Amino acid sequence: MKQHENHPTLMMIFGATGDLAKRKLFPSLYKLFEKGKLTDQFAVIGVARRPLTNEEFQQSIKDSVKTAIEKEDRIEEFASHFYYHSHDVTDSASYAVLKKMANDLDEQYHLHGNRIFYLAMAPEFFGTIALHLKEDGLTDVKGYKRLVIEKPFGHDLESAKELNKQIRTAFSEKEIYRIDHYLGKEMVQNIEVIRFANAIFEPLWNNRYISNIQVTSSEILGVEERGRYYENSGALRDMVQNHMLQMVALLAMEPPIRLTTEEIRSEKVKVLRALRSIDGEDVKEFFVRGQYGAGTIDGHDVPGYREEPMVDAHSNTETFVAGKLLIDNFRWAGVPFYIRTGKRMEAKSTKIIIQFKDIPMNLYYRPEEPLNPNLLVIHIQPEEGITLHLNAKKARQNEVATPIKLNYANKGMNGYNTPESYEKLLYDCMRGDATNFTHWDEVALSWSFTDKISHVWENTVEEHFPNYAAGTMGPKCADELLEKDGFFWWPISHMAVEPC
Repeated sequence: MKQHENHPTLMMIFGATGDLAKRKLFPSLYKLFEKGKLTDQFAVIGVARRPLTNEEFQQSIKDSVKTAIEKEDRIEEFASHFYYHSHDVTDSASYAVLKKMANDLDEQYHLHGNRIFYLAMAPEFFGTIALHLKEDGLTDVKGYKRLVIEKPFGHDLESAKELNKQIRTAFSEKEIYRIDHYLGKEMVQNIEVIRFANAIFEPLWNNRYISNIQVTSSEILGVEERGRYYENSGALRDMVQNHMLQMVALLAMEPPIRLTTEEIRSEKVKVLRALRSIDGEDVKEFFVRGQYGAGTIDGHDVPGYREEPMVDAHSNTETFVAGKLLIDNFRWAGVPFYIRTGKRMEAKSTKIIIQFKDIPMNLYYRPEEPLNPNLLVIHIQPEEGITLHLNAKKARQNEVATPIKLNYANKGMNGYNTPESYEKLLYDCMRGDATNFTHWDEVALSWSFTDKISHVWENTVEEHFPNYAAGTMGPKCADELLEKDGFFWWPISHMAVEPC
């Protein structure tokens, strides 16, 4: 029999008619409901400007879930917990109606005054909504109140500070849940387990044994309909400031004294503080940028970035970033962390590759057939798993070492279908576990690092854009970034995890 876990919650989703809510939030909430992690003691108020009836909104919930999930046996029961409020985010009268609606549902479903405010809308409204929630009495509750906000958290450090100041007038830092959906991915959360639960890795996880670490997050898609947003963001703000630096922090952090939210966050912050600052002339030595031109993907011709809707025909915005990060502490001094991320690349893939140093004297070295180094590959998406690349002697071979792979796949025979990132993060928020959400200190340090790079790029016109064709792995300058250190990007297309 399915065990039910009781987390009475009223969730208000601002931006409930938007793409994020339809594609991610509603299906994720349904999965929690189906698994018994949401009981009858929950209600959701969808908040958006568009006028809709409750019935119309509930139908959109059902359509959303049916599109994402094949089996939806309890969809009618689930959708009955959803209500709609047509809202003006600047009007106190509209918040008064929302407050009465929330109080009535709290009493109807016995929710004990627990409220989650999820802002799934344009970030320029975050501060306004947070201030109104407090001033108009929606945060005056006897239970908990939590604010969930999506990236981007600001456009740079100064705007992030201003936004944080507004939000903190209504919510304490402990009540603010800044979502980075990469932190909800199963294998990102597995980084800590791989490191701290295995005696064969943690003693080697330092500059004595690791030569470099590569983090790649590539997409096949272009900017699609997000041209206006992307023109003001670019790959540096869209991916590096949050997702990429979060993965680097998890890879480089010291073992926490306890597996608590505060201790894990503390160690991540120490990594971000130890990141070597890159500015001025150093930027072109440590970072390169790219912009995709026209090309071919899966046999179809696709346009270049400058031909996309709502994009400047002479755009200076980067759709690709590669960089070399150095962490100036005792554990990592001298070890480069290479990151790259881009759109319209060869494959959709997020992988972490830890390359170990060669042994001082290799008895099996053959000039005509050199051995590959040992690699630990953590597959984040689309496949999930771990691959360890070793050298061993195969049967009937005489003293010849051959590369072999040890695989673990989450979706293989010995694995399981992993939960969607948003499903895990929404449940963590209901339970009050903020471990996999970003703290203000992490946000501020990340912006401080990337702002210096942005400043140089925004004040320098890149004459060679576009500099990589769609369907490739980025510009040549990204390869040269590693070549001058004696390394190369490991080809992600040859690194697929194989089912167990």
